[in-house]
Amino acid sequence: MYKLIETSSYAKKIRKFLKKHPNIFKKYTKTIFFLEKDPHHPSLRLHELQGSLSEYHSISIDLECRIIIDFIIVNDVIYLIDIGSHDEVY
Repeated sequence: MYKLIETSSYAKKIRKFLKKHPNIFKKYTKTIFFLEKDPHHPSLRLHELQGSLSEYHSISIDLECRIIIDFIIVNDVIYLIDIGSHDEVY
């Protein structure tokens, strides 16, 4: 099991994001559950980012909305960094 740590900027962004998109809350909760258990779970579609973001990984919450969570995995700790639509995060 992995430990999830929210950066201070992530904590602010997630509150704003869920307020703006209340319909995604259930999917977000499920995604966080899987991320904590196994970040390589197929439903998360985990992938490494390229270019200036190459130290980060990304997962999708919802294909339709293209929501992305950026994070870094260090040992068994996942640092949540950013959340938003594809265009907002990149």
